[in-house]
Amino acid sequence: DFMQASWDVEEVQAKGIQHLASFVKDKSAFPYLLTCTEVITLAMKTHIDSLELQVEGCTLLLEILSQALEQGLVMALDERVASCLLHTVRKHSENEEFLSMLCTLLMMVSASEVAAENLRKVGIIPDLLSILRRFLHNDKICFSCCAVLWSLAVSENNADQAVLESAVPVTSAVLQKHLQNGAVAESACSALWALALQGCLADSDYEPTAALLLDAVRMNPERAVLVKNGCLALASLLRLSETAALAILLDSKGSGIELIKDEYRLHFDEPGVAEALCLLMNEMVQHDEVMLDMRSQKMEKLLSEIKLQFPFS
Repeated sequence: DFMQASWDVEEVQAKGIQHLASFVKDKSAFPYLLTCTEVITLAMKTHIDSLELQVEGCTLLLEILSQALEQGLVMALDERVASCLLHTVRKHSENEEFLSMLCTLLMMVSASEVAAENLRKVGIIPDLLSILRRFLHNDKICFSCCAVLWSLAVSENNADQAVLESAVPVTSAVLQKHLQNGAVAESACSALWALALQGCLADSDYEPTAALLLDAVRMNPERAVLVKNGCLALASLLRLSETAALAILLDSKGSGIELIKDEYRLHFDEPGVAEALCLLMNEMVQHDEVMLDMRSQKMEKLLSEIKLQFPFS
């Protein structure tokens, strides 16, 4: 009430945010803090020029959302809050340190389907792409932005086809730049999978994207989620193009078929990985040339192993 009575007074908003922040460690105060997210974001929007207030507001929102996620609560922030966050992103788009924090917040917010939909509605995707282009070197920003892109691209009712298509080269650039950073590569692979599912790749993208996904799997073989999402993305590409299938077969860094065998042996107790590998192989056998190669490399032996390992799946 104190904050709402004096929106225009920056000091009131700053003191209000600081006072709310003092309750963060008090577990009994948490349900009440959950109701304050809109007040905090509106204070940030009203005093958008004050970087100090932006940082304090963003820090408090991160604390509240972290606690909510720990307790299994997904906060569906409304369109008004999404719009406030977008204003903050645009006003401080040059401030790398603050953006790093803000993008983490957006990633947490987008865990809710409703909130992700609201971020999409207010038009945040071009801003995310612009941030990625500018701060391609920043692994934290790349990780968060790709995770947000994934949440927005998997949305059922996507009216942003052209915008999402422009996300493909940027996401590929992130993956290329951070191939050896497992967390960022995993996030970028997930985003590429979502973009492939939405049919956002052009014909000229199939071969280089397939090669890039193979590289990501090859360089991060232990990361089960990356392997799973990388294979699902490859399967989506193969569904659309024979060139992607041949890219797996003729990859200059080694046989994609051997890579599949190696990954299954590494993750033989992970049903999600096995299922993704089977989906990929199912797409591979649709292409005669690839199927002949799979036969010559005795892939039926691997399939029999998988069948024995997961008889009820």
